[in-house]
Amino acid sequence: MLKITATIQIPEQELRERFVRSPGPGGQNVNKLATAVQLSFDIQGSPSLPEAVRERLLASRDRRIDRDGLLTIQAHRFRTRERNRDDARARLIALIAGATVAPKPRRPTKPTAAAKRRRLNDKTHRGRVKALRQSHPSDDH
Repeated sequence: MLKITATIQIPEQELRERFVRSPGPGGQNVNKLATAVQLSFDIQGSPSLPEAVRERLLASRDRRIDRDGLLTIQAHRFRTRERNRDDARARLIALIAGATVAPKPRRPTKPTAAAKRRRLNDKTHRGRVKALRQSHPSDDH
């Protein structure tokens, strides 16, 4: 059982792990041992996730989530299976825990009168500076 929060827990049956060969340097065992982990979790089909969390995860533009709602996390930071497995699970927990927090609703605001005045004064000043930079060919003759 993978504990995300006090109320959200994911059973082991919903997680799929594949061990593959790790990219990059690894010494003598690099071509013999499959230490990298590909952890897959079906967001769309998981009964363990609350609907709000599922929608936030699927709405996020994370490249690890395909269009079918399958999340794939690859971990190959460490040289051992166990540490890579723990790393992948920790990243899954962090991703789902982040989606449990509802975003604050945006309240539209209006600029203050002083801010509008400053903006217009800055625009006028900038226009004058640019006007002074222009050369007037009719004045040269």
